[in-house]
Amino acid sequence: MAGHSFTRVHIPAKKLVVITAPSGAGKSSIVKKLLQHNPDLSFSVSCTTRAKRDGEVDGKHYYFISVEMFKQKIAAGEFVEYEEVYPGQFYGTLKKEVERIWNNRKVVLFDIDVKGALNLKKQFGNDCLTIFIAPPTKQSLENRLKNRNTEDTQSLKTRLNRSEEELAMGPQFDKQVVNHDFDTAYMRVKNHITNFLQPAEVHVH
Repeated sequence: MAGHSFTRVHIPAKKLVVITAPSGAGKSSIVKKLLQHNPDLSFSVSCTTRAKRDGEVDGKHYYFISVEMFKQKIAAGEFVEYEEVYPGQFYGTLKKEVERIWNNRKVVLFDIDVKGALNLKKQFGNDCLTIFIAPPTKQSLENRLKNRNTEDTQSLKTRLNRSEEELAMGPQFDKQVVNHDFDTAYMRVKNHITNFLQPAEVHVH
């Protein structure tokens, strides 16, 4: 598709791009398109203890593991970052997953929760670009979550309460993009990433 592919640049070593948002703001759709159009990005598959949803594939969308195994990995220091996002529901990024992508000379692309994104920024500083995807309104977020039909009433309420906290954290990220319109939001995210991956200085003699 014209205008949507990336210009290939010399990829700096060991860079990370983190896309985050409250649940339902559309970050996963943006991440999916970024991966389709930029061969220099590689998706970091997170570990989670939550149940697999319809259509999800172990090792592609997440590594689905038990709470007991997750806690063993915490104790063994295997995570770059992890978070108990909801009670008994853990998510985390494995060190070996990040190293695998860097060893393939790719930029690590994350689709993770807001607190996990801040943890990565804290660790990797200027080598890490964080982009917060915001919904146009809180109501639009609620509508999207309801339309998914993946949440029961209590789970929906928990997610909406959490999204309130997360929306307030938006200013802590490097860039904020409001997802009014998917194509516009995607292009803004793509441009932020392209600028981040450009060499710092180009000397012309």
